[in-house]
Amino acid sequence: MNKCPPLLPSFALLALLAATPVSLALAAPATAVQKTASQAAPAAQPARAASAPKAPAPAAKAAQQTADYIVAVVNSEPITNHEVRARAAQVRRNLEHENAPVPPEAQLLKQVLENLITERAELQQARQDGIKIDDDALRQAELSIARQNQIATADELERRVQREEGISVQDFRDDVRRQVLIARLREREIDPMVKVSDAEVDAFLREQAGPGARAASAPVPQLNMAMILVAVPEGASAAEVARLQTRADEVARRAQAGEDFSQLARQYSDTSGKGQDGGVLGLRPANRYPDLFVQALAQANVGDVAGPVRSAAGFHILKLLDRQQSSDLPDVTVPQTRVSQILLPVGLGQTEQIVRDRLADFKRRIIAGQATFETLAKQYSQDESAGDGGDMGWITTGQLPPSLAQVIDNLNPGQISDPFVTPRGVVLLRVDDRRQQVLTADQQRQLGRNVLRERKAQEAFSTWAHEVRGRAWVEYRDPPR
Repeated sequence: MNKCPPLLPSFALLALLAATPVSLALAAPATAVQKTASQAAPAAQPARAASAPKAPAPAAKAAQQTADYIVAVVNSEPITNHEVRARAAQVRRNLEHENAPVPPEAQLLKQVLENLITERAELQQARQDGIKIDDDALRQAELSIARQNQIATADELERRVQREEGISVQDFRDDVRRQVLIARLREREIDPMVKVSDAEVDAFLREQAGPGARAASAPVPQLNMAMILVAVPEGASAAEVARLQTRADEVARRAQAGEDFSQLARQYSDTSGKGQDGGVLGLRPANRYPDLFVQALAQANVGDVAGPVRSAAGFHILKLLDRQQSSDLPDVTVPQTRVSQILLPVGLGQTEQIVRDRLADFKRRIIAGQATFETLAKQYSQDESAGDGGDMGWITTGQLPPSLAQVIDNLNPGQISDPFVTPRGVVLLRVDDRRQQVLTADQQRQLGRNVLRERKAQEAFSTWAHEVRGRAWVEYRDPPR
C-alpha cells in the first residue's frame, strides 16, 4: 500500500485544484506549495499534523526525548519546545518526501517557531472574530484530504495517518480544524477585497497558451444574429422607399416590444428563404458580417433588437442572439457536476438547528423511499431551482466557494449530503451526474480569473497575517533545541 503523501494543497485551493484542466494548467501550481515547504514550513498545511504525535514516527521520537519547556508566549498563549520539534519533524519528512533540501537543524527550528507564532496569532484572531468549525465542516475537510490522496473514507485516512505518520487521530483532527479555521479567516478577511481585472486575465491566458498562441491584435468576437429584411427594389421611387421604411419601422417596433422575432421573420422578411429559419444567420467571426450589421449591434446586449438600418438591399432589422469572445487557446477540459439542492432559510422562528433537523428528516425520507428529492424541493425549497425539482444544472466546482465545492466533490453520483450551513440558509445537496466538459473561451476566462484571484488572495493573506503577527505581544523564552 502506498504511503499517504504528506504534501497537500491548502484548503482554499482544494476546489481549484479539483478543477485543474487536462490540457492547460489553469490551476494554482503545486510548485508554489513545494517552494513554501522548502523554505521551512508554512503556517498551515492540512495534511501535516502540527501537534506532538502520540504514537511517534522515527523522525518524531527525538522530539519527545527532549525536555519540554516554553519557548515563546503569544498574547499569553505558550508555545512549547515539543510543539516546535514535532512540527519541525513533520516538515523534515515533507521535504524528504519531495526530495527538497532540508535546512540545518537550528535554522529549521527557528523558522518553524516563527511560523507557529504567526499561526497562533491567526487562530487567536479567528476566535476573536467568532469563527467556529463544527464537526460537519471538519469531516468534510478530512474527506477532501482523503480524496486528494485516493483514499475512500475519512476513517481510512485517519487510520493511515496514525499508522504511517505516527500521528494520533485526535492530534490530526485538531490540526485539520486549525487549518480550516485559518482558511475561513482568510475567506472572511481577505477574499471579498480581492479584485482581478480583465487585462490581468488576458495576460494570464496568453501566458498559459504559450508564445504565438494568440495574435498580438485584439481577438475578433464571434456573433450570432437574426435578420428581417424589408427589401427595396432597385430604382424604387421616393414614395415607395418611404412606404417600405414605414413597414420596417413597424416590424422593428413590434420586435423591440417583445414579439417573437422568428415569427416576424417568417411573416415579413424578404430573404430568399422567406425567414423560414427565423432569420438566424449563424455564429461567425464579426469580420465575416457586413460592417453595417456589426456597427448596429456594437452596443447591444444579447437579445437586443437594432434597426432598421439601410443598405443597398433595403431595410434590415437585427437581433443579437449571441456574442462570444473568440480565442486561440487550446481546449481545456474540466470536470463538471450536475447538482440538485433543497434550501431552507434560517429565521422567523426557525433556528439553524431546527432547519438542520428538518433537512435531515428529508434525507431520511428520501433514502427510505417515502418521498423524492424533486417533490420535496418543489414543495419546500426557497430557491429559484425549486420549480425544476432543485436542479441547479451543470456546475464547475472550481468556480464555487471552497467550503461548498468540498461538499459537492465529496459526494458520489446519487448520493445526498448531510445538511450544511451556507450564507443563504441550510442546504441539502444531491449529486446527479459528473462529466468532463471542454470549456468555452468565456469559461476559460472565468477559471483563469479564479486562479488569479486565489493567487492574489494568498499573497494578501500572507501580508495580512504578518500584520496580525506584528500586533501580537510575543515574548521569546529559551530557544528550541
